[in-house]
Parts: sequence; C-alpha cells; structure tokens
Amino acid sequence: MIEQDVLRRFIFKELGIRGEWVKLSNSWQLIKKHQQGPYNTQVLLGEALAAIVMLSATIKFMGSIILQAQGDGDIKTLVAQSTHDRKIRGLLRSNDQVQTGPLESMFGQGRLVLTIEPDDAQPYQGIVPLEGDNLAAALQNYFQQSEQLKTRLWLFANETHAVGLLLQALPSENNNDDTDWDRIEILANTITNQELLDLNCEDLLYRLFNEEHVSLFDPQEIEFQCTCSRSRIERTLHALGKEELEDILIEQGDIQVCCEFCGEQYHFAKIDIESMLLIKDLSIHSDTQH
Repeated sequence: MIEQDVLRRFIFKELGIRGEWVKLSNSWQLIKKHQQGPYNTQVLLGEALAAIVMLSATIKFMGSIILQAQGDGDIKTLVAQSTHDRKIRGLLRSNDQVQTGPLESMFGQGRLVLTIEPDDAQPYQGIVPLEGDNLAAALQNYFQQSEQLKTRLWLFANETHAVGLLLQALPSENNNDDTDWDRIEILANTITNQELLDLNCEDLLYRLFNEEHVSLFDPQEIEFQCTCSRSRIERTLHALGKEELEDILIEQGDIQVCCEFCGEQYHFAKIDIESMLLIKDLSIHSDTQH
C-alpha cells in the first residue's frame, strides 16, 4: 500500500539520531489549488510544506510552527504552517516570472523566519538570512546558527507530490563523537529524488540504513485545513481602527475579505462593522470599570 499524506518518525536509538519522512499528495493538491505562481515557485512551496510538517514533530505542545521566507526579489512571500496535529496550509506571492537558481536569485535580499506559536504561551521566533542553493540548505543553516543542532534535510516537490527526509542529532548527543553522524549522513546522501517519491518510508529506510538499528513509529496523517474564521477576520479588521473602517465603508459600501490561504470569502455589511465596533467598545468600557 502506497503511503500518502503521512509523516513517519524514526530513531537510531544507539546513535542519538532522530529522523522523519513525509509524503504529501492530496493535501499538497488542495493547497496548490489556491496558490498561483510559476512552476519553480510552486515547487519551493511544496518543499516548504514538507519541511514544516517534519519540523512540527519537534514541538511538544499544542500549537503551530510557521516557516516564512520574505525578500525584495521576484518571490515576495512564502509561508508554510503546520499545527501539532499535522493540519497544514501554505501561501505564495511572487512575480509572474521567477528566475531559477539559488535562493538569493529568487528572493533577493531576504530572511527566513521560523515561528513557534504555543496555544498557551508567547511565540518564539528565530531569524536567519535567506541564503543557500535551496530551502533545505537555508533550514540547515538555521539549525546550525539558532539551535546548534546537526541537521540535514532532503526536500523535493513536483506537480503531484511533496516529499522530505530529515535527520537530526539529539541535543544530549550533539557533542559526542561525529563518526556515527557522518556515517548516517553519507548513507542518506545516496538517496535520489525519485526514490523519495516512489518508496514508502519503511522501504526507504531499508534501502539507506539496512545495517543500522532503526525504530520506526506509526504513521501520522496530514491534511490541509485553514485556520481562518470570521472571528479572526473581525479581530484583524478591528485592529485597523474605527476611522479607517468607516473610510472603507464610505468608499465601498461594505467590506469583502478573502483568505489568501484557502480562498474563503468573508462579507461584512455596514451594520456588521457597526455592531463589531460597538461590541468591542462596550467590552473595553466594561474592562475599565473593573
């Protein structure tokens, strides 16, 4: 049976090395349907989604992790997000034509931001320059600079699938002798994009590490799910301020908001905005009374 839209975690217990494998198919198609751009930018979005799913397995709380790449070049914004339970979404904004090449040639001067957003705590954010031949190299640079963890990623995407493989030294083992890490990395480097696409996780691990002791965990399902909602849009609109909202209503008569991740349309008539502002004002007044 072919594995689709799943994350598999594995560990080399004796070596202090963990790993993950991911394959996106239907979830990738649903996300791609809402994101227009040249083929090479869509490939980059697929790679980002595969990467963020694997990185989501590192968070030990309820919440989400967001990868955001921004620059002043042909690609303006690339966003990939995964929740702790593998609900994913993505966003792409670029020019109609984007030169293929190193990240600097696609993004110009840019930065890579990883944001961890726990549901019950303050977000944590790490930022590094957006540099390297590809997204995998940029993420490896992030982990080297921000987390001081040996990390390797292999990412690939096409029109039908987005796939990835990650290896990472466990923090407690990171200062040990590099011999084991070097051997596993050399073995993993023999993987091809076609094998990443074609092989199930267990077959891939056997192909790469059949002489190693690898423990493979059960698959975790992945699906596209946008977190937009009317209440979230209302909070965003309220942040614009009463004066700006009133100016928009005078000019347009109502307010239309389209979610950039999923295409969902939200309509706010004049009475909706007035009610929203009134409720917020009453809430603020009530808080000041206490």
